Amino acid sequence: MSCIHRFLDHLSLEKRYSVHTVRSYKTDLLIFQRYLEEIHQTNPLKATNKMIRSWLVSEIENGNSPRSINRKISTLKSFYKFALKDKLVRKNPTLVLTTAKVSKKLPSFLSQEEINTLLDNHPFEKNFEGVRNRLLVELFYSTGIRLSEMINIKINDFDKQGRQLKVLGKRNKERIIPLSREIISSIESYIEYRNGITIKNQLFLMLTTKGEKLNPSLVYRIINHLLSQVSSLKSTSPHVLRHTFATHMLNNGADLNVIKEILGHASLSATEVYTHNSIEKLKNVYNNAHPRA
Repeated sequence: MSCIHRFLDHLSLEKRYSVHTVRSYKTDLLIFQRYLEEIHQTNPLKATNKMIRSWLVSEIENGNSPRSINRKISTLKSFYKFALKDKLVRKNPTLVLTTAKVSKKLPSFLSQEEINTLLDNHPFEKNFEGVRNRLLVELFYSTGIRLSEMINIKINDFDKQGRQLKVLGKRNKERIIPLSREIISSIESYIEYRNGITIKNQLFLMLTTKGEKLNPSLVYRIINHLLSQVSSLKSTSPHVLRHTFATHMLNNGADLNVIKEILGHASLSATEVYTHNSIEKLKNVYNNAHPRA
């Protein structure tokens, strides 16, 4: 087994990283390995700091963004940390690598009016598909969950009596999210329609019209279509509703630590990006309200 595959197995089996994350690591490492073989006639276990830097420069010249370069650096640091611990290399060639400066991009989000227009005025059909599509919007907006978390919600994760939802997040970390009476009513209505179709997979809550587990591309298409009806944002992916949830919660006085826990962020720094949106709102209020602004 190659050193790269040993590392990927380590991420998947021991670290329990998601399939998507492991795939990203694999892509970066295979590109790096191919570069070493073609340019330096060597392999990752014999790479020097100079070789790594030359690869990163070539990736920049190929048009990779600073964010992408930083991800590649993170991949290499993790790989060589593993290789050193497993005694595959004698020293870590990434110790002095520094990440590139990345300009912080403010998350895109919908306004309260746009959300209200979609949930209150959009003509969702009164059938399984229509009720399900509306619930997808409501759940994303009411809980801030990720797309991968949405499609993996099990029917037993919904606790009506406790008014809460159990979500399995990144690295298989569970968290409990409170539910409003309105969203509980929507879930119950959806389950009634759900019971009226032929169900092939009883385990999962959100299903296709054929009774199977939802797939990410279908959810993306549904949300993209619905959000584009009420918003002119360039991106109308499910993640926009996660940003919208966090921004609206913060703007309405929710504590940042509470938002962090609901979103399932590992650190507060990941949640703090939403404070920028809140500050922008304060600036707009100030400029519109202060007589000398």
